[in-house]
Amino acid sequence: MLYQIYETQRALMAPFSEFASASAKLYDHPLSPFAHTPWAQRISASFDLMHRLAKEYEKPPFGITSATVNGVEVAVQEQVAAKKPFCRLLRFKRFTDNPKALEVMKSQPAVLVVAPLSGHHSTLLRDTVKSLLHDHKVFITDWTDARMVPLEEGAFHLDDYVGYVQEFIRLLGPDAHVISVCQPTVPVLAAVSLLASGGEFTPRTMTMMGGPIDARRSPTAVNNLAMNKSHGWFENNVIYRVPHNYPGAGRRVYPGFLQHTGFVAMNPDRHLSSHYDYFLDLIRGDDDSAEAHRQFYDEYNAVLDMPAEYYLDTIKTVFQDFALVNGTWRVRGELVQPQDITTTALLTIEGELDDISGAGQTRAAHDLCTGIPKNRQFHIDVQGAGHYGIFSGRRWREVVYPEVRSFIARHNQAAVAATGQAVRRVK
Repeated sequence: MLYQIYETQRALMAPFSEFASASAKLYDHPLSPFAHTPWAQRISASFDLMHRLAKEYEKPPFGITSATVNGVEVAVQEQVAAKKPFCRLLRFKRFTDNPKALEVMKSQPAVLVVAPLSGHHSTLLRDTVKSLLHDHKVFITDWTDARMVPLEEGAFHLDDYVGYVQEFIRLLGPDAHVISVCQPTVPVLAAVSLLASGGEFTPRTMTMMGGPIDARRSPTAVNNLAMNKSHGWFENNVIYRVPHNYPGAGRRVYPGFLQHTGFVAMNPDRHLSSHYDYFLDLIRGDDDSAEAHRQFYDEYNAVLDMPAEYYLDTIKTVFQDFALVNGTWRVRGELVQPQDITTTALLTIEGELDDISGAGQTRAAHDLCTGIPKNRQFHIDVQGAGHYGIFSGRRWREVVYPEVRSFIARHNQAAVAATGQAVRRVK
């Protein structure tokens, strides 16, 4: 019922949002007589803020059309490399007629970026993709909003997530490198473990960033909520059915609007201050700061519904049973054994100020991957970085990415040298 109430409220607010947007322009446009009245700038700023608070935020595009490779700007086209009911595997294909840049691109390794399925869209990793495109062939998981998936496509469990990751790794081939950000560190480790246990090839490297491998370590507010409430509480309080006006009508989901409410509730003062600063920027005519605010919240406020089965599986497996670290997790009957991974190099990354995945949670992967030689295991603590700072923004570009690039390049070359020849590459 709550989802239906929300949809009704959203429909009622839509005309008001459009009215506020039009009114803001009316008091701001230089040719409008209202723009020259007293307090016009404040009135325009007020209407603009009302519009943004009331509007619906849709999934933003990646909008990546070019990248620099070996000092040459090349064109980038977004392509669908594989399509599943709950996910598309996107590739950012680079094109150029420059012979030197083309030769460099052919020799660069393929990277699978596994984006979180935890509220925000994969476009949250836009900055991650932009940086990687300079030196890699880049693929990313683009998870589908569950309300857009018809019921006949069936359920989506955590086991299915693991299966998707395995399929995508197989698609890229044995020279693949995998980067997981936040929530997917757990299913990615499971996917690679099962590949190793089954005698299949595993990625050359795994880079795990800010994820809850062992959520018992330095628990955050997010961890405490998941650990202190029963599994039944989550099923009874945050799971609702998609309303009839979406393709996935009747599907059980954890709605995006509830997730967004939780995000904001974690730091209400920060968001209130940010919106007030935006209001002042509009009054002062500080267009650059106002646009930076819009870009951030266009992304932050765009959320998706998660399949209920997947969400509840994650709560129980990762945050209540700690099945991965306890060695009890079975995926479709197969025991997940990270110690079976032997040839994949491991890099874990944590932010000093991360308030979502606490200190030591990601680093715990090293304690599980005992089959990986110590000289192929690495860890980075990023000073001054919060959760988002380890994969987006200045610290990502200037501190984290150079380390990730070096790690991938070093172990990619080592693997080629060990086999005596380069293995099959993605064309």
